[in-house]
Amino acid sequence: MLLRGKLTPRRKLLLAILAVALLAIGWAGWVGMAATRGIEVRDMDWNEDGTVSGLEIAQSFFAVTAAREHDGRRECTTFRRFPGGEVIRVDCRTVFGPAEPSE
Repeated sequence: MLLRGKLTPRRKLLLAILAVALLAIGWAGWVGMAATRGIEVRDMDWNEDGTVSGLEIAQSFFAVTAAREHDGRRECTTFRRFPGGEVIRVDCRTVFGPAEPSE
């Protein structure tokens, strides 16, 4: 058996904390939080002051959503406030990859 002995209050508390953390990460992924979308830390400068603070990194977990759109080789990421939907900024990049077959 994996656990030896009774399920003590300490183990119950640890199990509850892990369950809540897993649910929080699942919820953040479901609503599209920036932290779950592969956004790099250098791109988390939400107030455009040139530096990324710890608060801005934390906001990527609960206050900023990111949605990616593809249009050919152009890939745009739209950052919005959560839950209001106010656009913070849009980052567009040209993605180079294997050539698409022509028909």
